[in-house]
Amino acid sequence: MPTRNRLHLPEIELSYLEWKPEAETAKVPRLLLLHGLADSAVVWTSLGNYLSNRYHIVAPDLRGHGESSKPEIDYTFDSAIADLEALMAHLNWQNAHILGHSWTGKLAPIWAKQNPDRFCSTILVDPIFITKMPAVLKLTLPIVYRKLDCLKCMGPFATLDAAESAAKQSGEYADWSEVQQMVFKNQIEQKSDGTWGSKFGISARNRIFEEVMRVAGLTENIEIPTLFIQPETGVNRMDWQMQPYQKYLKNLVIEKVPGNHWCFLTQPETFNQTVAKFLDNCSQ
Repeated sequence: MPTRNRLHLPEIELSYLEWKPEAETAKVPRLLLLHGLADSAVVWTSLGNYLSNRYHIVAPDLRGHGESSKPEIDYTFDSAIADLEALMAHLNWQNAHILGHSWTGKLAPIWAKQNPDRFCSTILVDPIFITKMPAVLKLTLPIVYRKLDCLKCMGPFATLDAAESAAKQSGEYADWSEVQQMVFKNQIEQKSDGTWGSKFGISARNRIFEEVMRVAGLTENIEIPTLFIQPETGVNRMDWQMQPYQKYLKNLVIEKVPGNHWCFLTQPETFNQTVAKFLDNCSQ
């Protein structure tokens, strides 16, 4: 099982989970796991446990999420990348295999353009909004906030039972497995007024969405070995959605897997094996 650690930075505190193999050496490869919008490091519990005997693994709660600090402002990609650079410096990691899901599936290519030496490889799990979005779409965000599965558990809910009932209607918790129940319980909290809601805050939601719409994720070629995990009922099901990845990622492997946007929770066995196979091939 992972240990939870904290990194105190000048402006915020980052909480992260860490898995280490029993016989760790300097040659043990490193794996950085980045969660999607409104999630936290605990979503990687199954994958972390699966690979923990072969990799030194770290999964942070990104700013605004989980147990990390939740500032009112500053949710740019640059700020998130600066946090991750500080975390890698703290870990004394020169580079790592870096996996991003959903929103961080857009963050990873942006980071790779800025500092490609940090990346041994990249794994993109059903990323969202890789292109810059038209400004007019900002008017539709209130509708998006109500419709997106990842935001349906934000609340507020009068009781924990009501929050759990809403979660079971979400694709993230579709099977309500033991791991999914654990993730749900770790990502919700009782507020000061007695209601229940997500640890992910409204300010973080609004500002991250503004940044995702403002910044293009892929604008130039990237040579880093990259795995694109494409769930069969995920968000990237059309050929036009895949075109930017196929155009700019010059060392790209696409693997289709069963499950939805959260295939690592709904189909963990296949997902874990797919990631392990790619990482093994990278090592060879």
